Amino acid sequence: MVFSLGAGLLGLAILSTRVVAQSGAWGQCGGIGWSGATTCVSGYYCFHQNPYYYQCIPGTTTTTSTSTKTSTTTTSTTKSTSTSTGPSSPTSKVNYWFSFGDSYSQTGFNITTGPLPSIGNPLGNPPYPGYTAVGGVNYVDLVTVQYNKSLVLNYNFAYGGATIDASLVAPYEPTVLSLTDQVNEYLNSIATKPASTPWTTANTLFSVWIGINDIGNSYYNGQGSAFNTILINAYFALVQKLYNTGARNFLFINVPPIDRSPLMLAQPAASQAQEKTAIADFNSQLVNAIASFSADNSGVTTWLWDSNAAFTTVLNSPTTYGFVDATSYGNTGDFWGNNYHPSAQAHQIWGQEIGTLLGSTVW
Repeated sequence: MVFSLGAGLLGLAILSTRVVAQSGAWGQCGGIGWSGATTCVSGYYCFHQNPYYYQCIPGTTTTTSTSTKTSTTTTSTTKSTSTSTGPSSPTSKVNYWFSFGDSYSQTGFNITTGPLPSIGNPLGNPPYPGYTAVGGVNYVDLVTVQYNKSLVLNYNFAYGGATIDASLVAPYEPTVLSLTDQVNEYLNSIATKPASTPWTTANTLFSVWIGINDIGNSYYNGQGSAFNTILINAYFALVQKLYNTGARNFLFINVPPIDRSPLMLAQPAASQAQEKTAIADFNSQLVNAIASFSADNSGVTTWLWDSNAAFTTVLNSPTTYGFVDATSYGNTGDFWGNNYHPSAQAHQIWGQEIGTLLGSTVW
């Protein structure tokens, strides 16, 4: 079955911090900038995921902690440090997330260089938040360490500039790893469930956010809907390969309105309109492909996060979500981090929405 998320949850994006006596299960309990509770409810302990995010996870531990409040001219910060023995069998409580895509998702992970994701370093290499398109966090970072309900280890195969297959749409340079290349990396590494990554069908999510560069690099070629069909068919041939290794839980993300990016706003209006039409067609075919894939393969659960609707809602009313306007980029308060990618501030919204969409079904 397919769940889609439109703009309805965007209003949740702007949160206020309130101090509580204890953080609940899987809640935040420390980290740089955190001013809330630093202890957890019974049965959970405060685990140091990374310097920015401590999380209440199941188990008990011998903990020595200190809290020091420091202040600057702009904010008051509570920093906590702890040493922990960890739960007795941590791998039994771990869930996995294998993500694929382009620069909107990349964190710079390399499956061959290590270290691999682990408790305390859930993104492996580079350490949190990794290398993202605009610096700072992206939604992969945030869903991995914050907007989840369990301990998640993320293997992020996404590569900046990726297209579905380089033989169909060439990336901006030949060294870019396409979705085809990324899936092959997965097949040649952790698909066999090695001891280093003992994932199971039940505890693993597979996500794909692709198509942005495919549309951006081909919308003007006049091939239209027929070419989108070729792209979608290649896309789901790769998804089928994932299924054949045991993947059953899939998050799909459609193409956002990149026709409204500052890069495209510098182009003629006719080009913007042509790209918008191509995006709408690709996204429509994606919905149909997800339905067909689910019908043809047993045991599949799918989610669709409608990034196009989410972006559109914010861009139509940017000040409502704390942004200066819909077109500026590169500065604090801008929706766009650069002329083609949303800012880390925007990714805070996307991370929360995706975490809400997934709920506790997988994690």
